[in-house]
Amino acid sequence: MALNRFDEVRRRHAAAREGGGETRRAKQHKEGKLSARERIDLLLDEGTFEELDAFVRHRCRDFGMDEQVYEGDGFITGWGYVNQRLVYVFAQDFTVLGGSLSETNARKIVKVMDLALKNGAPVVGLNDSGGARIQEGVLSLGGYADIFLRNTLASGVVPQISAILGPCAGGAVYSPAITDFVFMVDQTSYMFVTGPEVIKTVTHEEVTKEELGGGMTHNEKSGVAHFLAADDADCLRQLRRLLSFLPSNNRDEAPRKATSDSPDRRDSALDSIVPEQSNVPYDIKDVIALVVDDADFLEIHEHYARNIVVGFARLDGRTVGIVANQPNFLAGCLDIDSSVKGARFVRFCDAFNIPIITFEDVPGFLPGVQQEFGGIIRHGAKLLYAYAEATVPKITVITRKAYGGAYCVMGSKHLRTDINLAYPTAEIAVMGAEGAVSIVYRRELAESATPEQTRAEKVQEFKDRFANPFVAAEHGFIDDVIEPRDTRPRLIRALKMLENKVDTMPRKKHGNIPL
Repeated sequence: MALNRFDEVRRRHAAAREGGGETRRAKQHKEGKLSARERIDLLLDEGTFEELDAFVRHRCRDFGMDEQVYEGDGFITGWGYVNQRLVYVFAQDFTVLGGSLSETNARKIVKVMDLALKNGAPVVGLNDSGGARIQEGVLSLGGYADIFLRNTLASGVVPQISAILGPCAGGAVYSPAITDFVFMVDQTSYMFVTGPEVIKTVTHEEVTKEELGGGMTHNEKSGVAHFLAADDADCLRQLRRLLSFLPSNNRDEAPRKATSDSPDRRDSALDSIVPEQSNVPYDIKDVIALVVDDADFLEIHEHYARNIVVGFARLDGRTVGIVANQPNFLAGCLDIDSSVKGARFVRFCDAFNIPIITFEDVPGFLPGVQQEFGGIIRHGAKLLYAYAEATVPKITVITRKAYGGAYCVMGSKHLRTDINLAYPTAEIAVMGAEGAVSIVYRRELAESATPEQTRAEKVQEFKDRFANPFVAAEHGFIDDVIEPRDTRPRLIRALKMLENKVDTMPRKKHGNIPL
């Protein structure tokens, strides 16, 4: 009798591992996709996966579902380790009923999310699903709502990461949308609330799945996704790299990484990286690479709102969040998309105690009717709010332009930034010299016999007086004007000084960010 029970345990485990069978797995492979268990194996350290609820079965008996019963019910859940750190994971198995969500497998996800909250570890969701299981009606919808609640409760407590490795449509998209980072795979994954057929019926617009909700669409146009991978394996490699920068929860520090890159390294290349002419672009990522450990920078949202650059790096082995205006794109102006992108990233760093380093070169907010009608005032205020709210160590380096309201927004001293540095090339003013002269000296220009000469003289006078960091330094809004080559050691010393920083917000339930 005992032997038969052992056999039954082994049989059920084997059935759970088999999923929808070899034929359906082969179809996944033919479409360029890995199976759910292959994905888990690539994500986690070898041999560390511990599965939960492998024997769970659905309880639906309608529409012939009593004849389609699988061990595990199409979802694989459990925990393992990434770089020897605990991670909880769930994976949807498209070979079993299209990876559809049921009442029972939703409970499997809820179980691992509850464990993650209790034990302070990240949650990774590997999504590949046809959506809610239609045969279960409101029970499957209720399962989604249970997951959404856990996503919300876990937000800011443990990192949540979603990998979209196949279809993700309808209500299913809102769980990844709440999570902190979304990965997509080019040509094999897609997300949308309503599919091409519904759109064609309702709005008469014709669009393919890839155009509507493919990986590049959401990385470049909508900003829903943060990373684009070439295939499943590339996606999971990128995901492991991201986890290496992050703390396990909002109480832990991010893991420190040993480096041979000296904290005292000074790089003379920085002295000439900012062009003498203020209207000549340069790549702010070159500055970042010369400053951070081993030139190792993990960019987030690389393809979206490219006028601002955000991502993770390390300084003397410690994770930092980088926010930087990009003069190479739209001259580094802030617009609707870049404001939201920056605000989201700043709030993530603040939630998980990651210091924020800002490299500022911003001529202002992008002008135009489209921006005003789109709510640049409200969206720009999100970035302002995020910086002001953040209590982590904050350091800002002004490399060149810091004009108008954008100067205030980008981690200015007035928003409780701890250390504000500037290069000698910094220009801190209400606006650029040309625009300022047109307003301040309007009468003189109108009355001048040689208006062009007068304008040139006044522009030079304005530049001499304001196109430098010293007026701000005289008022204490800039703590020091530094030689660019000293950026790395100055940042590292400032971070060390701020290691035990404590700052607080007034007592309240929560603020009302201008959403």
